[in-house]
Amino acid sequence: MKRFHLYSIFILTTIGCAQEEPNPSLKDALGDRIHIGAAVKRSHLDWQDERSRNIIIHQFNSITPENLLKWESVHPRLNDYNFCASDLFAEFGEAHDMFIVGHVLVWHSQTPNWVFEDEDGNLKSREALINLMTDHIQTVVGRYRGRIDGWDVVNEALNDDGSFRQSKWYQILGEDYIKLAFELTNEVDPDAELYYNDYNLWNPKKRDGVVALVSSLLNQGIRVDGIGMQSHWSLNHPPIEQIRASIDAFLALGVKVHITELDIDVLPSAWDNVGADISANFELNEQLNPYTEGLPQEVEEAQAQRYKALFELFLSYPEDIVRVTLWGVHDGGSWLNNWPVKGRTSYPLLFDREGQPKAAHTAILDLSTNSME
Repeated sequence: MKRFHLYSIFILTTIGCAQEEPNPSLKDALGDRIHIGAAVKRSHLDWQDERSRNIIIHQFNSITPENLLKWESVHPRLNDYNFCASDLFAEFGEAHDMFIVGHVLVWHSQTPNWVFEDEDGNLKSREALINLMTDHIQTVVGRYRGRIDGWDVVNEALNDDGSFRQSKWYQILGEDYIKLAFELTNEVDPDAELYYNDYNLWNPKKRDGVVALVSSLLNQGIRVDGIGMQSHWSLNHPPIEQIRASIDAFLALGVKVHITELDIDVLPSAWDNVGADISANFELNEQLNPYTEGLPQEVEEAQAQRYKALFELFLSYPEDIVRVTLWGVHDGGSWLNNWPVKGRTSYPLLFDREGQPKAAHTAILDLSTNSME
């Protein structure tokens, strides 16, 4: 049983009592078939954004921190851990009986340079980096042992061609860093689920790379419970059948599949790459930002049909796809307003800027209701 922080629960359930009439709930409609989650920010937890907080409580039964548990946030300096925001995150999930996901322990991005380099800018030794990883995982996972249900242990370790990303983790430790991260996390919390998370996993080459990686770990006796398929997709891409092929390939390994970071972008693509490399940025122009005055009805309906088709796919695996997490709460708070083009007006989620459900929300509710009849 999870440990509840009674004072925090009292605060979380008594502040902001006046609420609008709630909309039909995704978590109620989907029932026990799948966890439906959202990525949350500190503003959702400390009363700065009550609208989003109320949506999260009513609509979702799983939460993932958008940035609160990334290395730069929780461990910004060598001997300095900052758990203020991540404690709020864990307490919020406990107070509302949610499936809590920790994101992310080992990633090449949003990790301070001091982790990898000495004061002169030289790469640290293998031993020094292993010691840092060990301390970080033992401290962070140890703090939330028995409270966080699953961890994105390693994030985005592969290139789109299935080869290993030449990150500083890899440059110093080689592919052993992935094995070590899973081993350490398992040692600290053997009851938490352990995931490998990456984008573009519909891509056959990257799919094959992940299959090879996870298969190798499993063959070495390393516990991997699930593969997170980051799902920053668009109205027409990737094709459903390519997504299905990857799901089948991952399930054949004997692990579960999690649909993570789901959003459906309706804006023109700024580039040919359809991934999620946060280092990419492009200049704002009118052609890339066509819906500043609102989303046309026909585009919203096209997005609804895309979400419907995806959830039809997800719900066709009732025992094996165990979670779908939206990357945000409503359109106004989506990261896609500022990536890969800063300042756009984006519409990728199930709720609009006023917190009202969009056509996609209704399509998912209708789909889940019909599938139960």
